[in-house]
Amino acid sequence: MTWVEGIFLLLAAIAVVSAVLVVSTSHLVHAALWLVVTLGAIAGVYLVLAAEFVAWVQVLIYVGAVVVLLLFALMLTRAPTGPQPDLTVRRAAPAALVGLLVAVLLGTTVVGGFQDVRIDLDAAVVGSAEVTGDTIFRRWVLPFEVLSVLLLAALVGAIVLSRLRGAAGDGED
Repeated sequence: MTWVEGIFLLLAAIAVVSAVLVVSTSHLVHAALWLVVTLGAIAGVYLVLAAEFVAWVQVLIYVGAVVVLLLFALMLTRAPTGPQPDLTVRRAAPAALVGLLVAVLLGTTVVGGFQDVRIDLDAAVVGSAEVTGDTIFRRWVLPFEVLSVLLLAALVGAIVLSRLRGAAGDGED
């Protein structure tokens, strides 16, 4: 095993352990901080795989923006930041079973989908902004746009739901 493989396995183990801690902790703020560790380890994996552009996007957007937005949402709303008594172990077994089934299904799909794919690493600079942009905006432009519309619909839905809850809760205070 080379030192690159060792670093890859170490970062992968850190990502898996911290991801388990994200979903198993009963503190919301601790879960957000474990998410930072998970996303940072994934950015490290991208660096080991020579995808520097994707690694910096991971750090800037996910670690820098999404987690900060999540922490601000926790702090600005009246969400409890202490331990949550409703997050107990009795819900862990069904969640673990569903997670295991999803992991097996996803693994089978990825292995089956990429079984006959041969990638020529000498033909392109792996991880460069040019290759990433060309791949996203030429080969994957339709799924990229569908995803952007889906995210917009989720954002509008979240705003509508929060306004409905706000209007219902105004008379109670």
